[in-house]
Amino acid sequence: MKGRNITQYGPGALLPAILLSACATTSASKAYLPAVDVPAMAETVPVGTANDDAADDPAIWRNAADPGASLIVGTDKKAGLYVYGLDGKVRDFVAAGALNNVGLREVTMADGSRRILVAASDRTDRAVPRIALFMLGGASGKLSSLGAVTFLPPGHAPAEAYGFCMGGPLRAGELARAYVVLKDGTVAEGALVEQGGSVAAMHLRDVKLATQSEGCVVDDAARTLYVAEEDIGIWKVPLDRETLGAEAFARVRDEDGLVDDVEGLAVARGADGKGWLVASSQGDNAYALFDLQTARLAGRFRIRGGAIDGTSDTDGIEIALGDFGPAFPEGLFAAQDGDNAPDAQNFKLLSWHAIRTALGLD
Repeated sequence: MKGRNITQYGPGALLPAILLSACATTSASKAYLPAVDVPAMAETVPVGTANDDAADDPAIWRNAADPGASLIVGTDKKAGLYVYGLDGKVRDFVAAGALNNVGLREVTMADGSRRILVAASDRTDRAVPRIALFMLGGASGKLSSLGAVTFLPPGHAPAEAYGFCMGGPLRAGELARAYVVLKDGTVAEGALVEQGGSVAAMHLRDVKLATQSEGCVVDDAARTLYVAEEDIGIWKVPLDRETLGAEAFARVRDEDGLVDDVEGLAVARGADGKGWLVASSQGDNAYALFDLQTARLAGRFRIRGGAIDGTSDTDGIEIALGDFGPAFPEGLFAAQDGDNAPDAQNFKLLSWHAIRTALGLD
């Protein structure tokens, strides 16, 4: 942990004001920390909402039987949800309102069938946080809506469902765990369960960060949730404990490779168990990669070079390891591009092998 003191914050606890000021990054520190260039291998068709901040967050489904037929789900936070093939072409679009962050999981239903459950934070009503639910057809690439469920913690004031991520089930009878990050820094955890042939969400517990937060990701292997507090840094939340508590993981400062805002988070776990956490360092258009075993910064990269334009102002990111075909032999990294001018925003696709090689990772 680079010698940092680890402080835990339980439900309802806020960071001390002195820590907020100490962690703030000044404009002078945004001196473009060293980062290697990695080119995109492909890009998606732009989202339909033009001239606006619209594309936001991707999720990846790997087709183990036919890796080249894998799918990417991405949000247009002004309009709904897209499904793309690895060639970047649109396979489906569902007009579903203001869906911000998206996640997906393969789940086992009560009848024993395996389904692809897709869920997204629904900001259509800024006072009532909801989770929009879908099933994704792996062969068809089509989404079928299961509706939306309200997800406001008991006693919480009206709030906006901002960030979202999913994790594997932690108890019998669950399909998955869902984590909704409200804009005030509250992270609400719930269980997604099958109910009457559909999917319902049951609120379980919360953890509170002090300021605006959004990006989150679950490391299933370590049963740990990571959350990005935009101007402060990254927190880790062990999920095996009865009460959720946040521990400092990386801060907005040069030695941790992060420039505010800290946005999307993604975890890569190899077959050997080695894990990496990648964060969108939006303030300098880069991506910081951390070794999950040591919590040390392992390197930084930017998406640029090659025939496809690079990225800037990235919100959501995602990684999935494994064979995705010749262009992505070891894994796929997807990142939202906040400036795809003259076209609308879209998602850039990179080879994990290219990233790993550029950073000299084992």
